Amino acid sequence: MENNFTLISILRKIEDPRIERTRLHNLIDILVIAICSSMCGMTGWEEFEAFGEEKKEWFSSFLKLPNGIPSHDTFRRVFQRLDPKQLQNALIEWIQQLKISLEGKVVAIDGKTLRASFDNAKGLNPLHTVCAFATESNFILGQTFVKNKENEITAIPELLEMLEIKGAIVTIDAIGCQKAITNKICKENKAEYVLALKRNQPYLHDEVAALFRLAEKHPQITTDFFRSSDKGHGRIEERECTCIEAGPWLEHVAGKWTNLHTVAKIVAKIQRKGKFSEETRYFLSSLPCNAKNIAHAVREHWRIENTLHWSLDVVFAEDKIHISKDNSPKNLSIIRRIAFSLAKERTPKGLTTKRAQLKSVLSSKFANEYFFKD
Repeated sequence: MENNFTLISILRKIEDPRIERTRLHNLIDILVIAICSSMCGMTGWEEFEAFGEEKKEWFSSFLKLPNGIPSHDTFRRVFQRLDPKQLQNALIEWIQQLKISLEGKVVAIDGKTLRASFDNAKGLNPLHTVCAFATESNFILGQTFVKNKENEITAIPELLEMLEIKGAIVTIDAIGCQKAITNKICKENKAEYVLALKRNQPYLHDEVAALFRLAEKHPQITTDFFRSSDKGHGRIEERECTCIEAGPWLEHVAGKWTNLHTVAKIVAKIQRKGKFSEETRYFLSSLPCNAKNIAHAVREHWRIENTLHWSLDVVFAEDKIHISKDNSPKNLSIIRRIAFSLAKERTPKGLTTKRAQLKSVLSSKFANEYFFKD
């Protein structure tokens, strides 16, 4: 319960964009109804209003509602004008006050496009977000907005400046494999990194690949090795991770990358429906040369796709929400990410998020437990 009231107290700091004589409904009431509605799978203004009306008695138990439940037009006008930076800062302040332990835990950073947030008539492309996700606790630590995927290079440092991630292991795909980003992670954030290395760093990629080929022939190159496998959904995947200390063998390039201690190669062998495929990927890391730990960090990174992005699209229907006017897409994106973090924390064991959403719509008693579980 404390977490929710902490969030509400932080949301109260956001400035109301409306002139005073038009404020028939309190801003905090509008924000809380929108978050609760989003937790239950509601996607837009009409659904926010309908959910509020169905749960009016319950909302009245902790909100003032001076003029009842806001109309869908009120939700629309407020979210079009609300400052996304203030809402984003509220999300970050709330997460920081929860004091989630990130020591030795993976924080995955990746981008996602809100596919239905375009407006062809006005020449607006879909909104693209870059998000930091604590993979173990399922909390979204913060996000920033960019015009397209290519702009992630500049967005990632901006996002890192917002966060408190001391002691965490930051994982990023190849677009974040930049010297400046390793410096920001290690020196400014006091964290570690595991970064995918691809052809956007052609010289270093070829150097690392050549080192691993050389290691196969020369046992004096010390390596660490770890193998793991998974079965499920008609698929068998075996992953082999090999690590080499960067310093002794890549001294001429290692010094240019902040705290580069380890290079890693992961070979994924996949068998599905009688077909076999193999993929080799390379990584740079500030972690010690421990193949099991590197493999774990790389595996955890995929949870930002398999857990966060999948849930936003399938459970919260993000890619089907065609709202694009003014600040609305940014503000609703932040609201959904707050709702996602709350839903993941509050959904009882044994229930899917979808089922918890349905039960909270049908039962006020369950809704109380879902939103304000101790």
